[in-house]
This record gives sequence, structure tokens and C-alpha cells, in this order.
Amino acid sequence: MSQFPSDGPVQGQQPEQGQPSNPERRDFIKTSASVAAGGLILPGVLPGFAAHVSGSDELRVGIIGCGNRGSGAVVQALRADKGAKLVAMADAFPDRIDRALNNMKKTNVGDRLDVTEEMKFSGIDGYKGVLQNVDVVILTSPPHFRPKHLKAAIEAGKHVFCEKPVAVDTPGLISVRESCELARMKKLSLVSGLCWRYDNPMKGTFQQIHDGGVGDIVTIQATYNTHGLWEHKRKPSWSDLEWQIRNWIYFTWLSGDHIAEQHIHSIDKIAWALKDEMPVKVTASGGRSMRVEERYGNVFDHFNTVFEYKNGVKAFASCRQWNGASTEVNDHVYGTKGHCDVFKHVITGEKPWKYSGPRGNMYQNEHNELFQSIRDGKPINNGEYMVNSTMMAIMARMAAYTGKTITWEQAWGSTQHLGPDDYEFGPLAIPPIARPGKTKFV
Repeated sequence: MSQFPSDGPVQGQQPEQGQPSNPERRDFIKTSASVAAGGLILPGVLPGFAAHVSGSDELRVGIIGCGNRGSGAVVQALRADKGAKLVAMADAFPDRIDRALNNMKKTNVGDRLDVTEEMKFSGIDGYKGVLQNVDVVILTSPPHFRPKHLKAAIEAGKHVFCEKPVAVDTPGLISVRESCELARMKKLSLVSGLCWRYDNPMKGTFQQIHDGGVGDIVTIQATYNTHGLWEHKRKPSWSDLEWQIRNWIYFTWLSGDHIAEQHIHSIDKIAWALKDEMPVKVTASGGRSMRVEERYGNVFDHFNTVFEYKNGVKAFASCRQWNGASTEVNDHVYGTKGHCDVFKHVITGEKPWKYSGPRGNMYQNEHNELFQSIRDGKPINNGEYMVNSTMMAIMARMAAYTGKTITWEQAWGSTQHLGPDDYEFGPLAIPPIARPGKTKFV
């Protein structure tokens, strides 16, 4: 587990109108946009880039979204490769940059933090400055911004670590899918933050399932019941937009709701167990029973979901964020020949089995494999499963919000775009809370 808990990538005070906090940063961003528009060759797109960074050569790392998850990812990235150093940072709010940098200085990679004041880029467009100065970028901003950041990173020829979920709506996910294919064409590494896929015991467990350890899968149960998460009390100086971004987990347009932001880990394991076959339809319910105050935005606090597959398999997934209630995070796979307790890494039945191999740290493994792939010139691309698992979460949310059964094809045909048309730091109404049976599928 990262030593930086996931309390969100943006907190603290922002500069006026969300712009960079000094003229040099502001001018650099304008220049960066002009360079990108002019189509100049950028670092990381040069032929033979993988060979260039082989051996002990330096790898310049940047981060976009400087919350605690991002800070943890940077530390893991620098631990993964002795030639890596952090050179650029971006966040909507400059104090988040400084806080993250100060926290990272206390770790054992503090000597490889080489971020000057000129390489701190604040404001909504701060990501552009980072991409002009790095070889590898860590994307850990609120999920709403992920499609835009990923597109820009891949077009600029950067290797990417991309946190989950990768989008909050179908238009964003279509953009991500296109960026993943472009990364493949450019031979860029793209590693997903769906971290269980990099956990050694989980890999061993799912391999046993794929090898017939439980026989033919009949049903799957996935549970992610937790307490409530963090909250940042609104300050009088904050605009509506700033307050919402600082508390992004409570707004569907920013987080995708917790079924996408958190429960996606369970949903991804459902997909993994079924060899990434996608469901044909989903039915779900959900609502707000504990977090009903305005400060909790417009997200639900519980969901119950049923995914149905063409071979008749059904997967049951439930999640909630309730303080004072029992918690459980676990997955079970039931088959014709046995049962797998996924988190215990145990199969009982006709072919009993228990994992006994190496453990390790899945968060560190992600970055170890990312940087090794860059050094070896053998790119990793996790695009397919990170897109599909995100869509499973989005379609389940669509089903719960509308009260309708949603098919895979319908979900990919949705035209609903979540979020404002611009990001001026001013008034922004809270979108209405979904009412199943009343809210329409778009």
C-alpha cells in the first residue's frame, strides 16, 4: 500500500482564475501550446527513444495531479528506476504542488526530486507545461480530466502511468480508446492503475481460475463495502468550481461516482476472471441514504449491480460508503468444480489449491514493469482492459441512475458528456441527483 493514502489530487489554495502563480509559468504554458500546435518533434518521439534511455541514462518524470495517490506513484516510479528523477509537476492549485513536493522529500527518493519553481505548473492547463519537459508522465488528476491529459501525453510521445478510472462518460472513454491505440502505434508504454493486475498472488489466483481450477464459472460475487472517504470543508474564498474540484469524489462529472472511482477494482476482477469477456447487459440500483447533505455533491453512497453474460453467467457486484456500518472487500468465483475465495487466494472443491509464491507490492510492481519496458524497448499497453473495465463501471452507473437495464451497445452509444463547457473559477451549480425511473438515459 502506498504511504500516501488516496485523499484526492487537489486541495489547498488556487491562484486567481486558476492560472499559474507567476508570469513565467503563464508564458511557458502559452509557448507550450504554440509549439505543440506547430507540430515540432518533442522529447520522447524521437526514433530509437528506447535505446536512448537504456542503461543508466536519465528518465525525466512528470506528474499531473498532485494529490496523495499521485505523490505515492511518483515515489514508486523513482524507486523503480535509479535513472529516473522528477522534474515537473502540475495541479489545478499551486499549494498542492508544494505540499506534495514537501511530502516526497521525506522519502528515500528525496534526492531525485529536481523540480525548480519554473517547472511547477498550476491552473487547469498546467498539464501542458509538464508534457514539454518529461519522458514519462503520471496521470493522477480527477478522472474527468483523464481523457484530455492522456490524449495530450500520447500525442506528445510520452510513456504513461494512468490511474483509474480513465473516463467518467462514453465520449471521454472513446477518446481514451483512441489514445490507447495511438500509444500502441507509437510504441509507447501505457500502464494502468488497476493495480490488482500487477499483484503476484492475484495473478497466480486468476491463472488457476483460467486453467479450470473452479471448472466453468457459474457466478461471481464482488463486494466493496467501505466507510466514507475524505472531505475538505469549503472555505469562503473558494468558488463553486474550486470547491467541487477539491472535493471531486462527490461529483459525478469529476469522479464518475464511487462505483467507477473505487468499485472499479472489483469490477475489473470480474472482467479478469472471465478472461475480459464483456457483459451483454447490466441492471443496477443505488441511491443516497447516509450522505444526503449538499456537501456530498450528487453522487450515490451505495450501488447493487448485476452483470449478465451471453453464456448465462451472472456477476453480482455491490458497493457502499457508509460510516458506522460493517465493511467488507472481497470477491468470490463459483464454478462447476469449486469455489475461489479470491482475496485468500484459495480454491476449494475438486482441485484444491492455495497460492504459495512470491508476494511483493502491487503498486511498486506497476512501476517496475513500466520502467523496465521503457528500458528494454518492449512497450506495455494496458489500454484494452482499462477501457473495458471503465465502461463496465460507467454502464452500471447509467443503469442505477436511470433504473433501466443497459446493454453494452447502448452504453457505447451514449452521447452524455459530463462536466461544464469551460473551467472558469466561478459559479457552477451542482448537477441534480439522479432519480431512478425519472432520470433519462442519454
